[in-house]
Amino acid sequence: MTEEVKRNYLEINSLKDLKEANKPSEDYSLSLINPINFQLNKFFYKNIGKNHKWVDRLNWSEEKWINYVSNESVRSYVFKFNDDLVGFFELIFHTEKNETEIAYFGILQEYQNKKLGSYLLSEAIKKSFEKKISRVWVHTCSLDHKYALRNYISRGMKIFKTEILNI
Repeated sequence: MTEEVKRNYLEINSLKDLKEANKPSEDYSLSLINPINFQLNKFFYKNIGKNHKWVDRLNWSEEKWINYVSNESVRSYVFKFNDDLVGFFELIFHTEKNETEIAYFGILQEYQNKKLGSYLLSEAIKKSFEKKISRVWVHTCSLDHKYALRNYISRGMKIFKTEILNI
């Protein structure tokens, strides 16, 4: 059975264009995963992705995960409520293009629909621009959380490309 999926690519070209969301409370924290821990990336990928058909990494070996998270162009951040895991994002810095890709971004299901994604996306965009790049981009599709596209647009991102995929 084939399913039609709409994928939108969005970008923001200046930190000045960010419509920042406030931190929910001091009980929340965001930190770079350092030292790297591929198990955390894999955990978030599987647990957030299971509801959105993230499948391209499910067959990755441990070695492939380790090589990915060890790449100097990749930075992964974990979002917590006190000591509980809430969400994450992965940034890929494309220095040759002077841009950052928000490769993966998400909130665990038990923390969804609490307006935490607005804050987390604000932080992902701010962390991206710390590298003095000229563009941050991401893609989202109709399989992602129902408010994903709205969140990206609400933070100041603009759609620059749309495509229809049959999967």
